[in-house]
Amino acid sequence: MFSLSRKDLLALAIFTVVVLTMPVWLAPFGAAYPGLMQKFAIYAIFAIGFNILFGLTGYLSFGHAAFIGVGSYTTVWSFKLLTMDILPAMVLAVVVTGVFALVIGYFSLRRTGIYFSILTLAFAQMSYSLAYSVLTPITNGETGLLLARDDPRYLDALLGAQANVAGLPQPTLLGSSVAGYAGFYLCAVILILTFFLSQKVFASPFGMALRGIKSNQTRMNYTGFNTKPYMLAAFVISGMIAGLAGGLLSITDPLAGAERMRWTESGNVVLMTILGGVGTLFGPVIGAWLIKYFENIFSAINTNMLNTAFSFLPDGVQSFVVTVLSKFVGEGWHLTLGLMFVLIVVFLPGGLVEGFHRFMARLKRRSAAPERVSSVQPAE
Repeated sequence: MFSLSRKDLLALAIFTVVVLTMPVWLAPFGAAYPGLMQKFAIYAIFAIGFNILFGLTGYLSFGHAAFIGVGSYTTVWSFKLLTMDILPAMVLAVVVTGVFALVIGYFSLRRTGIYFSILTLAFAQMSYSLAYSVLTPITNGETGLLLARDDPRYLDALLGAQANVAGLPQPTLLGSSVAGYAGFYLCAVILILTFFLSQKVFASPFGMALRGIKSNQTRMNYTGFNTKPYMLAAFVISGMIAGLAGGLLSITDPLAGAERMRWTESGNVVLMTILGGVGTLFGPVIGAWLIKYFENIFSAINTNMLNTAFSFLPDGVQSFVVTVLSKFVGEGWHLTLGLMFVLIVVFLPGGLVEGFHRFMARLKRRSAAPERVSSVQPAE
């Protein structure tokens, strides 16, 4: 159950080292602070879960943000009603989101192709509207669900746990704070475990069946293979992982709002997966990191920073360069991201991971060419 092939074990080891050393190698990029690294890990988890559905089955969901929202709300309600310990909150977030995904998937998977995508988008928008207005007593509407010192927290009261002396209570893990770097390493460990789960799914007979569905679902149905339970299982697993990501968002920032369920969040995870590489293990993670970096760091570059960076240029050239580049940074970072996305879709339809494999294959061919030439013996 827990065994991996040598190749997958090596990939897991490399991935573990990369994730755990993020504070080191992100420092030169200005992104080595806990809040942003937590987002890197959480949205990578979200993208990995989405890739299990989209990458293996080819079913494109435009409603995965709904699962993020359900996981967030469940986590905050666990903090308010039960305990500030994160373990019950994470378990409840995964279970409740799984039930929600089972219901949504049961109806959405009655259709395929674009009709499936539109159904998931419709369910997500209904969920957003319910959270924003109709279910205000549960979600607190546009204000969002927040913690309060006078929340009952029945389990804490039963166990005699006391809230913090000053300020709002903070999430803990068995009594230890999960703020700052502790929160990042919590998210990092869960990301590594999620990556391991993704490896097992990809290499399992279940994953092979999902690939068969993506290749030709009609042919599989004609052979007597019932694809619906496999599709529903993939949808629920994907939704549960998204719910876990939503729970981690509320653990690292204890609030839940309807904005996490907006359709743009569903679009972001699609971009993350396509940008990195659909159906690959590392692709969704790389895509999530790139987009979150652009959103949080690249967007913070302003005209003053550009002027400082290009101060070595003559005044006229500096002014021209800064004027042009300023359109692609700051508030215009979406333009840079859009151009990157267009270039990758046109020239690397398999994403960045496919581009890396192509580059490595070309290097191998070039290195092998002199060997072939030297091995040719001259005719006598």
